[in-house]
Amino acid sequence: MHRYKELEIWKKSRLFCSQIYAITSKFPSDEKFGLTNQLRRASVSIPSNIAEGSSRSSNKDFSRFLEIAIGSAYVVETQLLIASDLGFVNTEELEIIANELNEIIKMISRFRTTLKI
Repeated sequence: MHRYKELEIWKKSRLFCSQIYAITSKFPSDEKFGLTNQLRRASVSIPSNIAEGSSRSSNKDFSRFLEIAIGSAYVVETQLLIASDLGFVNTEELEIIANELNEIIKMISRFRTTLKI
């Protein structure tokens, strides 16, 4: 069992959620139950799956939850691109947040390789 609160991937992905909430707070109000909600839920899923996986008794189970977290990250990336296409996120903001997300994905992937399955 891992202490998720000590994992850099959990800390970084938790802060990333705050960034997504800040960005989506500027979206049009008619997107409250659309893209805003979807982006927020997918971003929350990343640290949540890391935390849940860390409680599992085997590294194989933990690895599966990390895989789900990576999947959620790709969902966030897709939704951010759609938000950009719709003009809700400017190019500079998209580049910054996408770089942060890619770093999280790389960190999770590297961490998964360290687990002895």
